[in-house]
Amino acid sequence: MYSYIAVFTFADDGISIEFPDLPGCLPCAQTGDEAMRNAKKALGLHLYGMEQDGDVIPNPTPINKIHTAENEVAVLVSVYMPAIRDKAQTASVKKTLTVPTWLNDMAEKEGINFSQALQSVLKSMLLK
Repeated sequence: MYSYIAVFTFADDGISIEFPDLPGCLPCAQTGDEAMRNAKKALGLHLYGMEQDGDVIPNPTPINKIHTAENEVAVLVSVYMPAIRDKAQTASVKKTLTVPTWLNDMAEKEGINFSQALQSVLKSMLLK
């Protein structure tokens, strides 16, 4: 579980969100509810990317050290990383493949699911 302070900046055209401890994690939103959802999602994905890259994850700055302007609000955002890691690691990736027409025709006639067939073959080749 990670918890970081996000600074929500309210403007006429929406809400921009910044995590002072995590440069580059900059979601935005139109409403307060959307801002919280987007902040959580962005925080989780940003931290997951840092983990994958082997980056050092900084300690969060205490809330009393975060300074805000008149149109800003400091919000504590927490994410549960096991769920985020699981979702990221089980996500599907679309691939395009080419097969000869005769093989495609035979496979379709037999009702073969190309995605399942490719996954099965890849698993048998890679998970020995």
